[in-house]
Amino acid sequence: MAKKLRTRGHRVVLNRSAGGDTGITIVLTLMGLFMFLPMYYVIIQSFKPLDELFMFPPRFYVINPTFDNFTDLVTLLSDSWVPFSRYIFNTVFITLFGTLGNLIFGSMAAYALAKLRFPGRNAIFQLIVMSLMFHSTVNQVTHFIILSAFGWIDTYLSIIVPSMAGTMGLYLMKQFMETSVPDTVLESARLDGASEFRTYLTIAMPMVKPAWLTLIIECFKTLWNSGSSIYIHSEELKTFNYAIQQIVSGGIARSGAGAAATVVMMLVPVGVFVLNQSKIIETMGSSGMKD
Repeated sequence: MAKKLRTRGHRVVLNRSAGGDTGITIVLTLMGLFMFLPMYYVIIQSFKPLDELFMFPPRFYVINPTFDNFTDLVTLLSDSWVPFSRYIFNTVFITLFGTLGNLIFGSMAAYALAKLRFPGRNAIFQLIVMSLMFHSTVNQVTHFIILSAFGWIDTYLSIIVPSMAGTMGLYLMKQFMETSVPDTVLESARLDGASEFRTYLTIAMPMVKPAWLTLIIECFKTLWNSGSSIYIHSEELKTFNYAIQQIVSGGIARSGAGAAATVVMMLVPVGVFVLNQSKIIETMGSSGMKD
């Protein structure tokens, strides 16, 4: 006797029983709650009065919730001789242009390394792979000398330009293009008269959408959370995260404002990730292509 197939809506569900689906759902829900726990704790900390912030053992609930931490944060930022809006502008400007530049130059270089044939291509890629072994701290002296020679110290360019040359994004894009962009599709576009740049922009880039969305998230998160920099000295050019670090370093009395500032800094990257996550999952599920 043939086994009756289970259906959910108008789709046939295979390989698992209803009990198996329920068990997997429960396990994934518990794992999701566990991973959300640190974020939840950071959020409730921002609503705790000062006496509850230092309770031991720490509590995962608020006895007397208050918004004083957020009002204190606004007050402290308003008292700064550099306007609060200036820190926000610096952060947004650096983050947007650095992320956009990283995406443009990283994807274009990745396309050339993955789909074009030219002398020294493999040697260049090996140098890129080797660069991933070095932490950014190791390269700070070299970066400082180069940026100083160009006259970019104490300017936005000292942060934006190095972020455009991030090799991790280039490596990610190159590997993804090799596996997800068939050469036959590119050859068809060239035979139809498309230029190399148009082939890259209108064919290759849409097919690697999961990769560049992931690159945007990672680069955005890094630049948004960038704090004090050895390349920028003027207070007018420093970021919002730097201003928050200055507030938190003011002592125990500012711990509440620091907790509120942490939530404010966390909301934007989390929002960007949540908005792009569904698109990444959707494109990963539909971007498969066979020759």
